[in-house]
Amino acid sequence: LNLINVQWSVWAVLLWPSLLIVCIPLDCKDEQGSLSRCPSITQEKLLDRVIQHAELIYRVSEESCTLFEEMFVPFPLRLQRNQAGSACITKALPIPSSKSEIQQISDKWLLHSVLMLVQSWIEPLVYLQTTLDRYDDAPDMLLNKTKWVSDKLISLEQGVVVLIKKMLDEGILTTNHSEQSLLQYDVQPEMLESVMRDYALLSCFKKDAHKMETFLKLLKCRQTDKYNCA
Repeated sequence: LNLINVQWSVWAVLLWPSLLIVCIPLDCKDEQGSLSRCPSITQEKLLDRVIQHAELIYRVSEESCTLFEEMFVPFPLRLQRNQAGSACITKALPIPSSKSEIQQISDKWLLHSVLMLVQSWIEPLVYLQTTLDRYDDAPDMLLNKTKWVSDKLISLEQGVVVLIKKMLDEGILTTNHSEQSLLQYDVQPEMLESVMRDYALLSCFKKDAHKMETFLKLLKCRQTDKYNCA
């Protein structure tokens, strides 16, 4: 267990040599609607809200991916979605993947894994909105869903930042991988290539959104029933 946690710490140092900063949580509203630094929201309630955000984001990402597939992806090429994982922009992040890794890492690394995933997807989703706007027959429903997910992802980031401050009382590791990932989109591809690239992006995000939800629910389980979390 200690070896695994040390491994994640080493990864963090390698990935963030000059990007260790303290994030100041953004203002949020309590139940009475007043602005605060979230002192009146309990840790348990905040975690529940963050989980609800992650659940909705994953659900809408599924709907968006399916809608895009039905609208734009030729049937023979739909199987490529299953191969998209090898090219996902977050593949290089030190995110636990196997069940044993996920169960053994600390609460701290569950939260930081969620934060890494969220922050890595903010700019790619903004980029995706600009590309979808160029599709002649993109339905408003698809455009609205991707815009909604993009906005909610920023809210999820804010919630996770505040949650880390509440639970761990420490500065937050942050990084910006999206700038590097967006470099690959500078050249305008042919239409089919563009469609398949956007399809892969949506598929990868759906997978990562599911990871965010899974990690947060495991964290919730640990808070309530530490020894019976599968």
